[in-house]
Amino acid sequence: MRIPRDLSGADLVKHLGQFGYAVSRQTGSHIRLTSQTHGEHHITIPNHDPLRIGTLAAILDSVAAHQGLTREALLQRLSG
Repeated sequence: MRIPRDLSGADLVKHLGQFGYAVSRQTGSHIRLTSQTHGEHHITIPNHDPLRIGTLAAILDSVAAHQGLTREALLQRLSG
């Protein structure tokens, strides 16, 4: 599955909520999410529209590694 090219930071924050991520703080245009599932994990997402592909790929890789999934499996769960 391909990485979506038109995903905004705000949309990604909403989608990651299903994995237990919640906004812990925001500084300027960067949103910090924290998850307590499978141990504590923090990620920072720029609130840009759209997110750059490399930035999105790095975020997805970090979340997938923490959840014990591949990036493909994570994308399938995020897309529905």
